[in-house]
Amino acid sequence: MLLGALTGTGDETRVTGFAIDHRKIAPGTVFGAFRGSTFNGEDFIPQAIASGAVAVVARPEVEIEGAVHVAAEDPRRAFAQLAARFFAPFPETVVAVTGTNGKTSNVELTRQLWRMRGHHAASIGTLGVTTADDQVTTGLTTPDIVTFLSNMAGLAREGVTHAAFEASSHGLSQYRTEGLPVRAAAFTNFTRDHLDYHGTMEAYFEAKMRLFTEVVEPDGTAIVWMDDPKSAEVVRRCRERGIRLITVGATGETLRLIERTPSQLGQILILEAEGQRHTVNLPLIGAYQAANALTAAGLVLATGGDLAQTLANLARVQPVRGRLERAVISRAGAPVYVDYAHTPDAIEAAIAALRPHAKGRLIIVFGAGGDRDVGKRSQMGATAARLADLVIVTDDNPRSEDPAAIRRNVLEGAPHAREIGGRRAAIAAAIAEAGAGDIVLLAGKGHEQGQIVGDQVLPFDDVQVARECAA
Repeated sequence: MLLGALTGTGDETRVTGFAIDHRKIAPGTVFGAFRGSTFNGEDFIPQAIASGAVAVVARPEVEIEGAVHVAAEDPRRAFAQLAARFFAPFPETVVAVTGTNGKTSNVELTRQLWRMRGHHAASIGTLGVTTADDQVTTGLTTPDIVTFLSNMAGLAREGVTHAAFEASSHGLSQYRTEGLPVRAAAFTNFTRDHLDYHGTMEAYFEAKMRLFTEVVEPDGTAIVWMDDPKSAEVVRRCRERGIRLITVGATGETLRLIERTPSQLGQILILEAEGQRHTVNLPLIGAYQAANALTAAGLVLATGGDLAQTLANLARVQPVRGRLERAVISRAGAPVYVDYAHTPDAIEAAIAALRPHAKGRLIIVFGAGGDRDVGKRSQMGATAARLADLVIVTDDNPRSEDPAAIRRNVLEGAPHAREIGGRRAAIAAAIAEAGAGDIVLLAGKGHEQGQIVGDQVLPFDDVQVARECAA
């Protein structure tokens, strides 16, 4: 593609790619020079040009010699829009999910439901890029814009027609999901998280709202889980913009949840939709999994799905990796579940999901991540102490922080909890403690395959470790 075709300048220089890392520049690349919290991309413009960059997207006041200056007050957004023209085409139907919790389950359940309808579908998010045939890890909930767009274009080349992606607050605030048409967007819930980045809950919420006020197509659809304190505000913003609404939940109108009854391996949902009652045998446990399933069903309905078929297909969905995943049953007969819960609200939801299935005690093992929101740590401890019968505080991903200091923060909210620093030892202790009728919940790391200690990623999989300890 010629540079002039992208920028409208008539320049006939051939563009070979896009990059936001100056070390990935090859001759013909368009370089995005952005100011970040840690690095200033503008400092690397000379190196990028020396490596062959033919154009640089940067603020108007930045001086550039030796390459075309694509000046923009918001260079991240301008770069995304140019890159989207370069990488297109994309899957014809793309949807996005935002919210504090549930994004991964939503996009994966949406992918499964699409596949049952016969579509070649994919999901992109925390679990990586998932199709019916493969799963490739990207390492981030929302990857950088170049990776995101190239992944989407690659899926289209492979014949994928339907794609669902997680729209994180970081990704939305940094324009990492711009440029391609988004037909529908879903809101799951809103609770405390990522204040280390956004600073305030208000800024965190505004970042998520960009999905509905700017990203989704003007004639697109918003799917809103209505049983969250912020749901009414999301609906108000969507109505102001004039986009179509699908509301789900106990106070929803499109898919109204009338009744939810736990069953041995899942739950029975009674719904009201289109003036009729429907019964869904959902093979996933917990209220929040019901919320995820119904929101995913809303996304399918928004993209042409049939109501009766979609609700029937909910009975066939598979559990999502690391989301209330039953890892093993101990020799004593205690099931051990692994969940990604790493916020106070998510811990509460996971415990609430498992409590009806526990005849005895509910034992939770969890920690908190280093270099992340410090304020939520004691809240996580307090939530666990209030709702679980035995709390074991251990390490999560300490990163650059002192693990013992992180545990002290958590223990401020759970002063009577048991402290076991090594995560494997903590898991082993919980499983050894659990008797018949008890349930063990390993929270915080979910699907993750490693533990970040300092600048190292050490192999660690909660599911595998639980199986080894139970054996």
